[in-house]
Amino acid sequence: MSTDGEPHVLAIGGGGFVPDGRYGVTPGPLLRYALDLTGQDRPRVCFLATALGDSTEAVARFYAAFAGVDAEVTHLALFPMPNHEDPAAHLLAQDFVYVSGGSVANLLALWRLHGLADAFAEAWRSGVVLCGQSAGALCWHVGGTTDSFGPDLRPLTDGLGLLPYACGVHYDSDGQRRPLLQRLVAEGTLPDAYAADEAVGLHYVGTEFVQAVTYVAGQGAYQVAADGAGGVKETRIEPRLLASFDEDVR
Repeated sequence: MSTDGEPHVLAIGGGGFVPDGRYGVTPGPLLRYALDLTGQDRPRVCFLATALGDSTEAVARFYAAFAGVDAEVTHLALFPMPNHEDPAAHLLAQDFVYVSGGSVANLLALWRLHGLADAFAEAWRSGVVLCGQSAGALCWHVGGTTDSFGPDLRPLTDGLGLLPYACGVHYDSDGQRRPLLQRLVAEGTLPDAYAADEAVGLHYVGTEFVQAVTYVAGQGAYQVAADGAGGVKETRIEPRLLASFDEDVR
């Protein structure tokens, strides 16, 4: 559970894991920052790759990445059937949950089919730190933009809504993201939004955005808000700079 018992979400625009010569990849500064929010010396960590169809390769990579982290690591899969007798109870028993990127539309459909939408809301309220990148960042919000339906981005409007905002991910690396998010907020299809460049995380406590964090100087976060005249105002948020991934960030 979180250090202060408050609901925490770290929504990562991209770059949660960083290269590591021994394990392939390892949790980078953004994940380490989120892990620290649990306040646990050996946190209980659960990984979900629903957005990747519970890819066994992705699950294996996650376990390998966490091999050098002092944590009790599990995963929750839904294919071909849940790998835990009570998936909701398993989520509630965690300190930290990480959700991979992939198809956010498929992720949400499967979670709702298996009753996990309510379970995540309860886990969040109880202080389980929720984290993820790309699809795993969008899902906690009201919506955002997604390539779940093809290479041309489309609106996503049925996120879990734990956070009453839209979310923009890969904001500096995908040229479709910024103009589409701005248009959707301007026309009222999506509520006001927060967006993150690659290597940037958006940290919320409860439903309040508190800060952006990054380990790459020059990267940004953004608030995108309707201006009341049919347009939007985009405000850059300077992230707090964390230690680089070759330093001890814990």
